[in-house]
Amino acid sequence: MAARIGSAAGEAGESMNGVLGRFSNWRIRSLKACATFFYALSLLPSAFSARPNIVFIMADDLGYGDLGCYGNERVQTPHIDALAQNGIRFTDFHSSGPMCTPTRAATLTGCYQQRFGEKFDGAISGVRDYHSGLPHDAVTIAEILKETGYVTGCFGKWHLGYTPPFFPTTQGFDVFYGLGSGDGDFFSHVDRSGRLDWWRNEEKVVEEGYTTALLTKRSIEFIEANRDRPFFLYLPHLAIHFPWQGPQDPPHREVGVSYHDDKWGVIPDRSNVSPHVNAMIEAMDQSVGEIVTALDRHGLQENTLIAFTSDNGGYLRYYGGFENISSNGPLKGQKGQMYEGGHRVPTIVSWPNRNQADVTSELAHSTDWFPTFAKLTGVSIDDMSLDGLDLSPLLFRGQALPDRDLHWRMRGNYAVRSGPWKLAQQNGIRELFNLRNDLGETNDLSDRHPEKLTALQEAWEKWNAEMNRSAAKYE
Repeated sequence: MAARIGSAAGEAGESMNGVLGRFSNWRIRSLKACATFFYALSLLPSAFSARPNIVFIMADDLGYGDLGCYGNERVQTPHIDALAQNGIRFTDFHSSGPMCTPTRAATLTGCYQQRFGEKFDGAISGVRDYHSGLPHDAVTIAEILKETGYVTGCFGKWHLGYTPPFFPTTQGFDVFYGLGSGDGDFFSHVDRSGRLDWWRNEEKVVEEGYTTALLTKRSIEFIEANRDRPFFLYLPHLAIHFPWQGPQDPPHREVGVSYHDDKWGVIPDRSNVSPHVNAMIEAMDQSVGEIVTALDRHGLQENTLIAFTSDNGGYLRYYGGFENISSNGPLKGQKGQMYEGGHRVPTIVSWPNRNQADVTSELAHSTDWFPTFAKLTGVSIDDMSLDGLDLSPLLFRGQALPDRDLHWRMRGNYAVRSGPWKLAQQNGIRELFNLRNDLGETNDLSDRHPEKLTALQEAWEKWNAEMNRSAAKYE
């Protein structure tokens, strides 16, 4: 049966053998021919037996302090706050990169994005990388779920390939609706190069409406059309990425005009962008509320896990005099940086009557989504080489996660985290912090703990060498 989105049909693009033929040798030795179609019941409530639906919502550039449940008092986010109140809210969850593309690659593959080549250190370019994207032999969670009976849909910002040969429909998604690039006008759907960037599967479409609302509408249609079979809904919102346009702001871009030097939208007061951004956040919160209502209307809430996260931290300021944009709460730095404000992100997992409401300080990461979703859907990944951890023991048993180091790298800047210790190099300045005592990264301890600095530097260099070896086939 083809996946359905309203009246539009999306066909499964490849057979199981086709997908197996694209698995790269360094990532997977073999995939078991018959996946387990049931849960490992030891990890889940004993009364539960059906394969769950997964709704995975990723905000764009949403800062650690941008939501009410993370302490923001200037914006109203009741629907996202309700997810947090009834689910598990993470205080130490990290995006794999401090920028859009890297985190998306790591999230969907369960592997550090650097394994796919240096271009994935940062956002892929609509000029330099227009005819490339995520390698076709990269295995995504959508492919794994699709081949074991799930219908898969991507509704939103892809940013892992600008053209159809690299669209979600080539990476395991039955249907795609949204934009391929890194940003687009929220009304005209024109990218910064002046191209219409609004797609249904692999065809451009002209459609009026506010981006957040359109993505929500199509996502709900997908839920309704596939309510009788397990589904994986990936909703990577464009909000709150620039252009900073709330639902009441004017359109800005038109086809045929370049906006590389004027990509922000119509901002009368550059010293205070927050009114526009707050309106975008509240529109996204409304989207979450509508998704939850749709699940409830069709009796799907108790069999649906909802995960909400961000692809990186928020912008506090931007060149050109833009100030007071987003909030990273108590964290230092912003999007694009190795400080916590660049990659510690708001994250919530909610599954009514399946996990108990809690706030966890366990260290988690973008690469963890793949193994977690695989475990929850009964898919065997024993023979896959992933960088992430399965979060199920934490989500359903409250168990601590294994200790591990986390690493970041982007355009000459890098960081490594080991327990409370963090080494960060930003703009040629290398610093050592103890986040347990100094979450705001204000006190450089390099001189007081040179042995720790050396150990972390060596750990990062070892990791970096491994990434470069993996990436060699793509360079």
